[in-house]
Amino acid sequence: MAGPLLGGWLTDGPGWRWTLWMNLPLGLLSLVGVAVLLKLPARQKQERRRIDIAGMALLGVATSAIVLVATWGGAEYEWTSPLILGLAAAAVVTSLLFIWVQSRAKEPVMPLLLFRNRNFVLTMIAGLITGVAMFGAMGYMPTYLQMVTGYSPAQAGLLMIPMMGTLLVASVVVGRRVSVTSRYKTVMILGTFITAGGLGLLSTLTVDSPVVLECLYLAVLGLGLGCSMQLLTLVAQNSFSLRLVGTATAGQNYFRQVGATLGSAVVGSLFATRLGELVRDRLPAEAATGAGTNSLTPQLVNSLPAPLHEIVVGAYNEALVPLFLWMVPLVLVAAILLMFVQEKPLATTLEP
Repeated sequence: MAGPLLGGWLTDGPGWRWTLWMNLPLGLLSLVGVAVLLKLPARQKQERRRIDIAGMALLGVATSAIVLVATWGGAEYEWTSPLILGLAAAAVVTSLLFIWVQSRAKEPVMPLLLFRNRNFVLTMIAGLITGVAMFGAMGYMPTYLQMVTGYSPAQAGLLMIPMMGTLLVASVVVGRRVSVTSRYKTVMILGTFITAGGLGLLSTLTVDSPVVLECLYLAVLGLGLGCSMQLLTLVAQNSFSLRLVGTATAGQNYFRQVGATLGSAVVGSLFATRLGELVRDRLPAEAATGAGTNSLTPQLVNSLPAPLHEIVVGAYNEALVPLFLWMVPLVLVAAILLMFVQEKPLATTLEP
């Protein structure tokens, strides 16, 4: 909940770069906390484990290539450009090599046997889609709120609290309920449908929509994510023995982060392309000359004369808001996939 608010405050104060620099003291604090506070049971002496360096390297290259294709394709470069085609080929080749390496590695970073488990595969795909929806919305709503309402970054961060608040409360309430009943499938599916509904509501926003309505729609999206997001990891953890629980959790987190990165990249690419076209089409010729979407900061837009301000804000709304509607079918696919999850009673013991 503090993230959007703190990010807005840093942008208003020390500068936006501190939204990145802040990770250094936080990371150091986390390391100290783990070193001092985490108490693990003593382990018997085990043979030295072999690190899957080749697998990690191939996974990193494949992921980077996929993200760059999604980010640059159709925006910075044509889809048929040698660079995009080369990156796409690199993604395919390294992915195939990764599968081959994992099938032969003694200690694979992502064992292929994970993908033989139906629940893991279904929740993995649903988690990836959830990441696309969550970060596709979160990445651009604060800027949208600044553009449309004229609020500062800190105030826009404050307006994101309804989404983060309902996400937090729903996660806690649903988690406690699932712990008592061991039933999670229905809640998970319902949460995914609510997420789709939240995105659909966001797609109806206009420049004249009341701020209260925008916050309400964000709260609906947060409610859906809170009812489903963490349960996806729970299902994966509940599907494997103790030896693979950590690996299954890491695999779920990896694909969710890939979805988050792709969501931000694809939404950003489509949004920037649409915004550039709309601004060039609507601005007067003398104002459109040399105008670039990279220079359209909230501060600059809010300082424009009223006629130009209305044109730019309207273009911003029409470029971003329809993208939320495009995500709805994707999230509905995730809801349908979750209907095929096999609901197993929650494990009460750790089986080696």
